[in-house]
Amino acid sequence: MGKVFESIDEALASWIAAQPLWFVATAPLAVDGHVNVSPRGPGSSLSILGPHRVGWADYTGSGVETIAHLRENGRICLMFASFDRRPRIVRLHGRGNVALPGDLAYDEVAAQRPSHPSTRAVIVVDVDRISDSCGHGVPIMDLVEQRDLLRLTANKKGPEGLASERAQKNTTSIDGLPGLET
Repeated sequence: MGKVFESIDEALASWIAAQPLWFVATAPLAVDGHVNVSPRGPGSSLSILGPHRVGWADYTGSGVETIAHLRENGRICLMFASFDRRPRIVRLHGRGNVALPGDLAYDEVAAQRPSHPSTRAVIVVDVDRISDSCGHGVPIMDLVEQRDLLRLTANKKGPEGLASERAQKNTTSIDGLPGLET
């Protein structure tokens, strides 16, 4: 059994920021709905907003499951796993909210992140459980480099192309839940 933390302290925030990849998981309320797990990264893309609050910029590039699930029920889990010599997994469980341009939470997170042309929303999570586990089954891997394909694709599509993609692919989830309004 792992450790349960009282809050995200400086040491834990530093460890999170050092991870090259992390995951976000959400699910709809419907029993036959699809659970969604999405990769994110690096850990430095996550803003620690307080001892029980985190946020990140959500980019155009795939579906809208995280946004749709959060709007329906707010449940979310973020998972960070160490792929270096020291095994460790950290999970942040909480309630998430979607912030759009013009919202105070959007501005708070966006101010802490480098500008990205693909940003469509900001996700803010109020964390109610922080825990770690051994991670002994996670392989040791080497990071070759981070990809910059989202930025390159967004620049190629331009603001109008991104708006068109969001209108086509981000208005509803795969389970038919409301996503982004266009």
